[in-house]
Amino acid sequence: MKTILRLTICIFFLGISHMNCQSKMVPIKGGSYIPLYGRDSARVTIQDFLMDVYPVTNEDFLQFVKENPKWRKSKVIKLFADKSYLINWKNDTEIGEKVNLKSPVTNVSWFAAKCYCEKQGKRLPTVDEWEYVGMANQKLSDARTLKTYNEYILGWYEKPRTFNNVIGSTFKNYWGVYDMHGLVWEWTSDFNSVLVSGESRKDVDNDSNLFCGSAAVGSTDLMNYAAFMRYATRGSLKAKYTMRNLGFRCVKDKNIAQ
Repeated sequence: MKTILRLTICIFFLGISHMNCQSKMVPIKGGSYIPLYGRDSARVTIQDFLMDVYPVTNEDFLQFVKENPKWRKSKVIKLFADKSYLINWKNDTEIGEKVNLKSPVTNVSWFAAKCYCEKQGKRLPTVDEWEYVGMANQKLSDARTLKTYNEYILGWYEKPRTFNNVIGSTFKNYWGVYDMHGLVWEWTSDFNSVLVSGESRKDVDNDSNLFCGSAAVGSTDLMNYAAFMRYATRGSLKAKYTMRNLGFRCVKDKNIAQ
């Protein structure tokens, strides 16, 4: 009886520990930066906000679909997710045998990611918020001019199947955030608001061929290919699309943070 009690207590505290790990957010001090794309190299102002320390995991999303059946792979409306939605899961409430619970959830659409964050009382980050945090390395809030910073990101782009790695596998950056680079691409709330073939970041792009060289026109840093690849990838997406290396994390406005 005592053994069972100890085991129950152990499992309970392990669950609490995981919950705290996944729900942990860190404050991001606002400021301004010059994004890769912008009209006349205009600075963009970022307000204070909070960001998840880690990407959302398969375990987190599994709990979400259990509580929200309409987002299960057999029930999701086709308008909100393509046929590859959660394709690596065994069924509605079981992940695949080769899928790690602690790895970032992938093969989820923008609609699903947005709903998940809202259910947590959070939201998806904007492109500018994501890039603002993502330009940090371990010691600097803006490491984009460092050759080693861009080499690290480009090196990750060439590595296969990093989406199978567990969260926390990469470095902890200046803000205390892990895995901005090195595991998966991540959805943003306004992923399709950036024009990569023209001058304004607020225009809407209708060109589906966004990976050509002409897409670099308007870039404030033509040598920053690592960031360019992110903008190009975002520009090629539609909200119902899913990809095996595309996940997400959530943020929260600081004035509504609990």
